Formats: sequence, C-alpha cells, structure tokens
Amino acid sequence: MRHESLLLFLLPAHLLLTRLIPTSREMASSFTRLISGRNTAVLLASLGAGTMATGFLLSENSSLAAEAKKKLYPPSSDYPDLRKHNNCMASALTPAIYAKLRDKLTPNNWTLDQCIQTGVDNPGHPFIKTVGCVAGDEESYEVFADLFDPVIKDRHNGYDPRTMIHPTDLDSSKLTHGMFDENYVLSSRVRTGRSIRGLSLPPACSRAERREVERVVVTALAGLKGDLAGRYYSLGEMTEQEQQQLIDDHFLFDKPVSPLLTCAFMARDWPDARGIWHNNEKTFLIWVNEEDHTRVISMEKGGNMKRVFERFCRGLKQVEHLIQERGWEFMWNEHLGYILTCPSNLGTGLRAGVHVRLPKLSKDPRFSKILDNLRLQKRGTGGVDTAATGDTFDISNNDRLGKSEVELVQLVVDGVNYLIECEKRLEKGQDIKVPAPIPQFKK
Repeated sequence: MRHESLLLFLLPAHLLLTRLIPTSREMASSFTRLISGRNTAVLLASLGAGTMATGFLLSENSSLAAEAKKKLYPPSSDYPDLRKHNNCMASALTPAIYAKLRDKLTPNNWTLDQCIQTGVDNPGHPFIKTVGCVAGDEESYEVFADLFDPVIKDRHNGYDPRTMIHPTDLDSSKLTHGMFDENYVLSSRVRTGRSIRGLSLPPACSRAERREVERVVVTALAGLKGDLAGRYYSLGEMTEQEQQQLIDDHFLFDKPVSPLLTCAFMARDWPDARGIWHNNEKTFLIWVNEEDHTRVISMEKGGNMKRVFERFCRGLKQVEHLIQERGWEFMWNEHLGYILTCPSNLGTGLRAGVHVRLPKLSKDPRFSKILDNLRLQKRGTGGVDTAATGDTFDISNNDRLGKSEVELVQLVVDGVNYLIECEKRLEKGQDIKVPAPIPQFKK
C-alpha cells in the first residue's frame, strides 16, 4: 500500500477520476512478471527490491497516463496549422494521414511529430522549396510511409517509392568528357552520404549511438591506404591551429545554426562525437555525424571531374568494404537506394558540382530555363542559401533518386559543358538555344 499511496499522491486529479491507478493485485502481478525474468538476482542486489518495485510501478503508471493522454486529446486536436506553409510535408500531410500515424512508433521510439517538427517550425524557404520532414531511423520511411511516399514523389519529380527500382552504379570508367575548360570551371567535387544500419539517424540518435557511429567509421577509415590514407580530426579535441587550417581549407563544418537543422534536432550535444577526416592530399574528405552519419566528398581545384569521380567511387567502395569487415553495413534498399536523414537525399545522395564562371549567360533571361531543362540547379558559392560571388555559380545536379551515380555525374558533365558553350557563343555575340527538357528517369 505504500507504493500505491505514493502514486495516488503524484498523479493529477483528472487521472485519478478516470480510475487509471492499478489495484494492489494488478501491481503485484506486474511486479511478479518482472522479477520472474532473467537477471533478477543482479537487479535486486544492485537496486534493492523496494527501490526497483517503486520505479517499476511509477514507470507502468506513466505508460497508462500516456495512453490516457492520447484518448484525452484526439489527433484532430494535435494536427499542426499548416495554412501558411510551403514545403513538401505540408503539401502531403492531411488530417486523415496525421490521425493514422500520430500514435505510431518506430522500433527506436521515433514519432511522426518528431519527423515533421522542422517543417512545422519552418513554413518555407526563400530560394528552394524545402522538404519539411526528416527520418529518425531507417524504419521511419516504412512506418510513416503514408507521409514519406508522397513527399518523395513530390521532391523527386514523380518517383514512386512503392513500385520503382532505384539503380546504383559506381563504375567511374563509364564517365565520358569529364574534363572541363578550366578558363571557366574553378573547382569540381562530388559528395554523398552514407548511414550505418542499426543505428538511429542524427535527429534521433542517443549520445551512445552517435559515439558508436564515430567509432565504427573512424576505425574503418584507418584502413585506407595509398592516396586515400589520412587522419581524423575530432571537433571537440582539435587545437586552434588545426581548426583554423580546416577553416582555411573550407573543410570545417560548424555547429548548425540553420533552423531547418536545429528544429530537426541536429545540434544536440554539439560537438560530441563529430569530426572531419581527410586524406593527406586533402582531396577525399568525410564528415562524421553532421546532418548524416557520414558525408563523403571528393574534391579538387580545376575542372578534372573525371579524376574527382574516380577517386569518389574508389574511396566509397573501400570505406564500405572496411565497414563490412567489422560487421556493419550501409542502409540501402532497392526502392529508396541509400537511406539518409532527409528524403531529398535518398537514392544516390549524390551532388556533383562545379564552381563555374558564367558572366554573360547568368545575365541572359533564358539562364534559369536552360538550367531547368538540363536538370541542373544553381547555388551561391557559399552554399544553398547564398548569392553568387561575382559571376561564379555552384552548378550541380537537381536529382538524387531514379538515376545512378554515373548517370547523374554524366548529366552534370554534359550540362556544364553546354553552359560553357553558351557562354562562349555569347562572348562572340552569337545566339544560344534553350535545350529540350531531359527526363529524370524512365517510368
């Protein structure tokens, strides 16, 4: 009766009135089931039987209180106000879908409301229509498929994650015409992300899981040899000199300040278990525990995209092999390709980009239409929400899902070469044409 009296004292009055407190017999039955399990002796010895019983009873009653709360507040009372929102999540989420999914949990206890919080808090984006939701684990895409499937279809130009198969191809020998005119292209890079299966994604991971990601990845990277051999820099342990050097090299990622990331719970415990690894030549780089478990980047100055992509494919394959040797694997399935935190990066997760000077073409009113038809996007050289620096733009593929890695890099190569050709024609006073639209994938 002492434990029951304690619970009666702690519970709110409205829950008492609904007669949610279990009887002494029910409590005893639950406690008997608990202590009949394995390792009981150890638990009782370390905690004390009385302490353990009290903790268990409070925990059981908390679950009952949570169930009562769900009944007290129906899904319609919890449905977010999305009337002023302009993101993929807001377009896809209906009261019916919310009602169906609100109380579901993934095996890691990730909820629908946690998925959509960033989209609720951030109605829109000044330059790019944002996605508005994130996954907390690999299972999110299945448990909350009624939301994620239409979001994926919207963001990826009609790709159907239920019926379509995503191709993967990391054979860099298939790339053609991969050398740009360096009078126009200043730098080239290819990046992607990879997630470790069995561990929660950054929005949902515990400190222990985040540290496990770091341990698994850094241990594997130590096995890279030759031109891929390098060193890991922990954000929490690097010296001021190391930090400044990484800033000067444009390698260092800082604590997320964008509300798109902070509202998706990306910055918790910063900088615990975050870091940067790069090879000795500083052309192959891996970020650990930023927006994804890993971000893999191959980059160099100049226009040799062929060499950048070859190193990207070779390094990525070696990293995967080293991780598999240690009993781990990447998240992947045939419909969604590689699984990452944001639905926008599913599939290849790949962004192949160049910094390219286009002083005349960028002022032509047809520039945006040409980019759209070539399935390219432009950003400022400082990132997604920055303006161009002078006449220099960051041009990259718009698609991630429905085409293979080789296809997407080839699309960038062909598209950027077309942009450079247009620039040269305008320099000579000649006319240019808007190319025919390129389809994203074969339906």
